[in-house]
Amino acid sequence: AKRVFVYQLEKEMKKQKIDKSDFAIRLETSRSAVDRILDPESPSTLMTFAKAANAVGKHLKISLA
Repeated sequence: AKRVFVYQLEKEMKKQKIDKSDFAIRLETSRSAVDRILDPESPSTLMTFAKAANAVGKHLKISLA
């Protein structure tokens, strides 16, 4: 699930021309924290996903299938 989220997030960042440093500023966090968020192998919380989505003007939508 995180792999898909990271793919979509990076795609949106590229579309909006947001680099990792700008993204870190939007999240009020460090560049190394952004690297962890964008690493599919590094664990992240749903709250982090929601903040990351919000930082690119999107909302996190979760559903059960």
